[in-house]
Amino acid sequence: MTEPLLRVLHKRGERITVGALPWVAPVYRAMGAVAEVIELPFAHGGLQWSARRAIAQQVRGRFQRAIVCPNSFKSALLPFWAGIPERVGYHGEARYGLLTRRLPNPDPHARPPMVDWYGALADGALPVDARPRMQVAQQACQQAMAAQGLQLQRYFVLVPGAEYGPAKRWPAAHFAALAQQLLVQHQLPVLLLGSAKDAQVCAQIASTVNAVQPGICHDLAGRTPLQDAIALVAGARAMVSNDSGLMHVAAALGVPQVAIFGSSSPLHTPPLSPLAQVVWLKQDAHYQPPLDCAPCFARQCPLGHTRCLSDVTVAMVLARLGA
Repeated sequence: MTEPLLRVLHKRGERITVGALPWVAPVYRAMGAVAEVIELPFAHGGLQWSARRAIAQQVRGRFQRAIVCPNSFKSALLPFWAGIPERVGYHGEARYGLLTRRLPNPDPHARPPMVDWYGALADGALPVDARPRMQVAQQACQQAMAAQGLQLQRYFVLVPGAEYGPAKRWPAAHFAALAQQLLVQHQLPVLLLGSAKDAQVCAQIASTVNAVQPGICHDLAGRTPLQDAIALVAGARAMVSNDSGLMHVAAALGVPQVAIFGSSSPLHTPPLSPLAQVVWLKQDAHYQPPLDCAPCFARQCPLGHTRCLSDVTVAMVLARLGA
């Protein structure tokens, strides 16, 4: 979602360096506007004062402006300690003094599109085509596919996980049924991608599918670096996922995809691609009764039924996939 912002800055003649956590650094390395990525060795949670101060000393004097995309207090500490003259970001967690220019936080209930949210940090001057874009070298794509015995556009990718929580995850049984239908219709292998946190659900799906046709479902959850996962997405015939990070990767790579939304909203974080199709029962006129509870943006269903996801059928996904 930050790529259009970086593209604007690049077109202005600015050299872009991105500070990113190691797990997301490969995403920025696949963006043409980014000249350099500095990996930040910060653990989730905690301020890690000494680590932030150490990196601040390393980059002191290198940069004229810092755009702080996260809203947290700790994310603004490094550019402040590095003495970067201009530090721009949202007000966030009361970041008085840490930022030289603070934009007012948007209405939390309005939840504007994230591309627009980040674009405002560049004075709102987004490109006419504000879709995120990424590139993967052909050689990297070929190497990643060869390592799994796959051929270009001769496999499907399924991404059953979602970092935020269960209320964003289509049921594992539905993913398994979808994989089986794709195998019946196309006789092409299915690749499961995700982090180590998705290993259990992906193993469950792979076990179900491979029990019918052994070896046709490849489970790579937590077993492949992100740069290889990106390359495998780039080479896929199509991808089906929840509202997740790899959903946006597929959109930026221009891969045909179906994105399944539950507790979150495609009005806020859509896959910005003409080849993306969205399933969201909130906007499905044929789904009755209407889901007045969506989007709740909760990690777990407050009502305990998760109908916004469990009622999404395999047929709905296949119809949008054109399969």
